[in-house]
Amino acid sequence: MFSSTTARKSVDSLSPWSPTSPAEFPFHPQSPTASHARVRRGSTASSIHSIGGQLDSYSGTWSHDVLETGQNAISTLLQPPIVRTGLQPHTAAPASSTHKPPTARDIPPVTLTNVPHVDASEFKPYLTQVGALYDQLRRMQESDDDVNEQALRRGRADDFTGARDDGHLRPGTRTSSSTRPMSATSARSASPIDSPTSRAPIRRRASSGYARKQAHGPPPLSTIPNVYFDGTFHLENPRTFDIVTEKSEVVTPAPGSATDKKSANGDAPAPRKALATNAILQEKLSWYMDTVEMHLISSISTASTTFFTALGSLKELHSEAADSVKRIKTLREELAALDREIATSGLDIVQKQRRLENMRQLNNAIRQLQDIVESVARCESLVEAGDLPGALDNIHILENLIAGRSVTASTEGTGASPQLRDLREAVALQGVNDDISTLRYRIGKAFESQFLEILLGDLRRHVSEGSTREVLLRWSSAAMRSRGGHTRDQSTFPAYLAKTDDLRSQLVPILVGLHRSKHIAVAIASYREVVMREIRNLVKQPLPTSHDDDNESMISASTANSKRLTQQEKSSILARNLRALDEQDAEELFMKMYISVTETLRRLTTQVKILFDVASSIGETPTPTSDQSPSQLKSPPLNSANRDIQEEIHMAMDMANLLSQGVDTSQDKIVKVLRVRSEQSVRLPLVWFLRYFTLNLYFANECESISGRGGISLKTVVNAHIKDFIQSHGDAEKQKLAQAMESDQWSAKDFTEEHNVLLGRILESSTKDSPSWTEGSQIWLSFSECQKDGDAKANGRPRAESNGTAKEKVRSAIIDSEPFILPNSAILCLEGMSHFLHLVTGIPSMASDISASLVAYLQLFNSRCTQLILGAGATRSAGLKNITTRHLALASQALAFISTLIPHVREFVRRHAASGPHVNNASVAALMGEFDKVKRQFLEHQNNIYDKFVEIMSGRATVHAKTMRGVAWEQETETKVNVYMEILVKETVTLHRVLTKHLPESTVQFIMSPVFDSYKGQIGSSLEASEAKSETAINRMESDINYLIARLGKIDGFGTTGDHLLNIVKSKRAAQAAVKSSPEAQVENKDGNSKDLKANGTTDEDSEKKPTDNSSSN
Repeated sequence: MFSSTTARKSVDSLSPWSPTSPAEFPFHPQSPTASHARVRRGSTASSIHSIGGQLDSYSGTWSHDVLETGQNAISTLLQPPIVRTGLQPHTAAPASSTHKPPTARDIPPVTLTNVPHVDASEFKPYLTQVGALYDQLRRMQESDDDVNEQALRRGRADDFTGARDDGHLRPGTRTSSSTRPMSATSARSASPIDSPTSRAPIRRRASSGYARKQAHGPPPLSTIPNVYFDGTFHLENPRTFDIVTEKSEVVTPAPGSATDKKSANGDAPAPRKALATNAILQEKLSWYMDTVEMHLISSISTASTTFFTALGSLKELHSEAADSVKRIKTLREELAALDREIATSGLDIVQKQRRLENMRQLNNAIRQLQDIVESVARCESLVEAGDLPGALDNIHILENLIAGRSVTASTEGTGASPQLRDLREAVALQGVNDDISTLRYRIGKAFESQFLEILLGDLRRHVSEGSTREVLLRWSSAAMRSRGGHTRDQSTFPAYLAKTDDLRSQLVPILVGLHRSKHIAVAIASYREVVMREIRNLVKQPLPTSHDDDNESMISASTANSKRLTQQEKSSILARNLRALDEQDAEELFMKMYISVTETLRRLTTQVKILFDVASSIGETPTPTSDQSPSQLKSPPLNSANRDIQEEIHMAMDMANLLSQGVDTSQDKIVKVLRVRSEQSVRLPLVWFLRYFTLNLYFANECESISGRGGISLKTVVNAHIKDFIQSHGDAEKQKLAQAMESDQWSAKDFTEEHNVLLGRILESSTKDSPSWTEGSQIWLSFSECQKDGDAKANGRPRAESNGTAKEKVRSAIIDSEPFILPNSAILCLEGMSHFLHLVTGIPSMASDISASLVAYLQLFNSRCTQLILGAGATRSAGLKNITTRHLALASQALAFISTLIPHVREFVRRHAASGPHVNNASVAALMGEFDKVKRQFLEHQNNIYDKFVEIMSGRATVHAKTMRGVAWEQETETKVNVYMEILVKETVTLHRVLTKHLPESTVQFIMSPVFDSYKGQIGSSLEASEAKSETAINRMESDINYLIARLGKIDGFGTTGDHLLNIVKSKRAAQAAVKSSPEAQVENKDGNSKDLKANGTTDEDSEKKPTDNSSSN
């Protein structure tokens, strides 16, 4: 149909019929038909023929494919484009004048690519997968063809239906295609310009009926592209313009321009048609306008009958409405006449009756006002007379009278009671309402004063009549229960729960009056203030005076009045008086403050419970309001009024807050007193401090039980006192021990029954606490009752040491049938350990700190014992001449005694340190390790003393061995035993006697065995070194050894010492028989004997001096 492929490509490349919405550009809208007004009225036959040539499915040019093989050569692309009309543009120059055809030299050689051969079997998996999809596509194409055929058969009816949609003319086929996804085949069939291959099936299926439909009616709207039916159609939009003009060129490029050169060189795409010469496009636009016009004419002709019918119906309705208006006007005139003749005269009578009724009500209201004024005066007189319940009853009647409710009192007059009105909103009664409020407030204040007087009097009576012993016993039982202990239950209720019947009977009328006067909240608030003020006074009353009595007695009254003490001076005097209190007075002061405060708070809780109980038994129903009828049913006794009273009391009292404030206020003031007496509290004796601690502990527990608050400030101060006391107590005990050890004579002391009691307590402490250590915490008993002995310990202070010179009976301490003869230092250490354990029992929470102080105390005893005995410090501090074996033995016994007690103390400490709520197992284990370390130190000290015994006797043996070497054995003497041997035996016997008296047999044997071993070695070596040339010398040696055996042979540990020495002597006898004497040897022997006599004399003097000292010391 077209002369060139270039023109065909320009038409096929357009796709303006797709249902997409192109973007708009903000240009001024222009009518799409205005630009074609000149060409619209062309030849109708030519327009139809032209459009039919493009849209008719019977066109023969689309039935076959166009071969383009000959037009794809490179030389063809260089020629100028051919427009749709088949004419060359007049502005284009011939191709031969502008371009030279390329030659074979200009065309580069083409390298052919080897195409690999692929076996057809490799495509089988792909064909198998695509085959099903291809079959489905074919079925869809066939179904779309059937749908298109049915759409063409619907004809004009479908087109008219589509044109009426939304008041616009639209193609009918577009609606169906927009409701489902459009397939490829349906898209091709719906497009007005399709490819020849896509329109071939439609041509085959179409019959001659379609041509007949076209002859009998206008072409369908589906032949017009969708872009013309778009609501946002603007021709100035470039995209819309391109679609409408089918991408035609508005201005043809000039010859020789860059665009023309690119198109001549083949670089630009296919050329576009010129809009001015595109006759086919103009015919299309004319065809579209004619088609729309024909459909509009058809639609108007179809709707004209219905329009004129509706117009006639509207005229009939107008006429009927006018007739109705006339009839309504006539009715109104008749009604006005009836109103004038009948209704107006009747209304006059009704108005006169209403006026009469209003006059009667006015009279009743005036009489009601008169009664109200009289009732107010009556209420004021009752209040002045003190009849508070009667005044409340009259106020209740007055309020009912004002509210228009019936009253019980009969009104004046013999006639019927007037009808009452609600006058609460009357302006004349505003002052009466204020008077009623004032009267109710005065009544409430009167009830409030009675309320406060009763409750405050009950509190003071309870505090004054309360038993201190009973309160302290109750505190102790509560503390034992908190620690999991067993206590004896009291047979009676606490005092703060007793004597409530009288209080209840007194509170019932007062609480009713407060409720009726609406004064409960104010009274409760005043009661809170009174309670807080009373608590402050309870702490302040027991304190000493804040003025100096002595100074006041020295001055006159006039001088006293002229000299007023400042607050700072009063505070300093009060602090001085507090510090001057002794232990007994301070304890009584704190007891009185603590008990009065806690018992007041306890009784306060009881009073609040009584208030709730009384409130629940009032049983008064709430006053009905104006919107309630007086004839309504009353609530049962337990009603909302009771709950309202209880809730009001609960909200106003705020018991938890009140108790917390009371506890905090009292503790703040008490803490100030405790801080003033901090130094005196820390320096208290042990028993007094334990009582002080127990009292504060019970008070803190009671406060926490009452209010639920622990009292951080009070606990902080008391804990600081405890730590300071532990430190000062440890320092005092160590100082006392050090002073006693320095002045100790290290002689055996009698272990009395009192000491046995202390020892028994410590031995039992590993499994249980001694009752005497807990008796000090029984603060409900006086201090004099707790102390059963009248000695120096009655005041809780350490006993004074008695260092009398008179000889007293010495008794030993026995532990597991093992006796210990102890010096005064060991007994004093025993008492100090008992004090530490007593302190741990009283304050188990501080067991770790007290135990650390106890460990330091034991270490001090060990170190001071080492300095005084092994270091000979006692010769300077106690005036001892020298340190004897008796001193060493007593020191060893003291160390053994204390080391035996350490395991029991260790178990006692472990039992208390591991029983607290916050146990640190690591610290407990470390503390147990410290006790084990101290015990090892004591054992090492004992071993050092035992070594000292052996060292002393070894030194004596060395001296005697030296003397033995200087003896003239050949000289005959009258004495059978030499002096050195007598002295040695005497010193050994003395040592054994001292050790046997003070040490166990096993320890004595342990010491004597190395002593005899030293004898064996040193005396044996001296015997071997001595020369025995005669029988006399041998006999003297043998006599000394036999004397040694006779005196010391029965001592444990002597062993083979005598036999060893006798064997040495016997060996000398055998050697003498074999040796012959010579004259030179005899001369030498005489000279040697004279020298030995001199040396022997000197040695004997030295030897006699030493045992004399030892014997005197012993």
